[in-house]
Amino acid sequence: MREVKVKGASDFCTLGADGESSIHSVSTGEDQRCSSSSIKSTPELEKKYVHRVYDAIAPHFSSTRFAKWPKVATFLNSLPSGSLVLDAGCGNGKYLGLNPDCFFIGCDISPSLIKICADRGHEVLVADAVNLPYRSDFGDAAISIAVLHHLSTESRRKKAIEELVRVVKKGSLVLITVWAVEQEDKSLVTKWTPLTQKYVEEWIGPGSPRVRSPSARTLESIPETEDNGSEEQGKDPKQSVPDKLWESISLTSQSEDDSVISQDVKIITNQQEYFVPWHLPYHRAEVSGASACALANGLAKKDDKKGAVVYNRYYHVFCDGELERLASDIDNAVVVDRFFDKSNWCIVLQRTS
Repeated sequence: MREVKVKGASDFCTLGADGESSIHSVSTGEDQRCSSSSIKSTPELEKKYVHRVYDAIAPHFSSTRFAKWPKVATFLNSLPSGSLVLDAGCGNGKYLGLNPDCFFIGCDISPSLIKICADRGHEVLVADAVNLPYRSDFGDAAISIAVLHHLSTESRRKKAIEELVRVVKKGSLVLITVWAVEQEDKSLVTKWTPLTQKYVEEWIGPGSPRVRSPSARTLESIPETEDNGSEEQGKDPKQSVPDKLWESISLTSQSEDDSVISQDVKIITNQQEYFVPWHLPYHRAEVSGASACALANGLAKKDDKKGAVVYNRYYHVFCDGELERLASDIDNAVVVDRFFDKSNWCIVLQRTS
């Protein structure tokens, strides 16, 4: 029997000779307690619209995820022979083992996806991107492909980057890719549902004295409309923001100059929070056994025209420069490359100390 054990609060998979896999618990290491509980505590938004969704759609999702992005493949194939590569958010494991001269260890928040990886013989475990269960200075390289956009606060996104840097050695490289606001296929965005409510602290900026925390309120979505044309131009910016959003914002000073308020409006109206649908065909809906429960709980809906159960996945899409800004706040890493590829913003970090 082969098993993967790592220090940290997570699970590990064992693979028997018959190929069967199982997931077990491992204890929490002291070095994992350094993060604030508020950052490590998973928001309900992510639990409902990321974790539960991917557990429900895992087999179908996996069947659609087999093509390797050339830029990621190039990065992995450029690594020295014998490198230990950590894939945080490995999904179905399509990049694990891509470079036969390297060793790969993967982790993902979804037990269903991790089982798929384990059944394929990969070294994997269930873990959270903001609390990686690896010791510091462990890997020779790390990748995070299409993961950070599922984290719902800036502090959690930054923490995930810090974790990727922490677990690699000095001089090692980290490749991160995220979905971009600037989608090459504009028609796709029309199928997404913008969110009316986001953590206000994240809109205005962390620690801003100008706002109070919003009251607790259930997450709502804006109905998709056909008319997003030029008639919106020339309107008061505030009028283009949903009323309920403005009800949750309280400026503490009425004497602030217009430029400050105008900047806040610009941040709020640049939509970056979406529900992106996943259509799970009826004939695949009960493969994981979760769809009936999701429908009953209102986390999914039926689309009889398309013959599918529709799940909404939470995304925070990144604007130009946002990913670099988050990374620039990390003391022991520098951005050595940045590029735009297939509607994704991508950076390569190097750990400096």
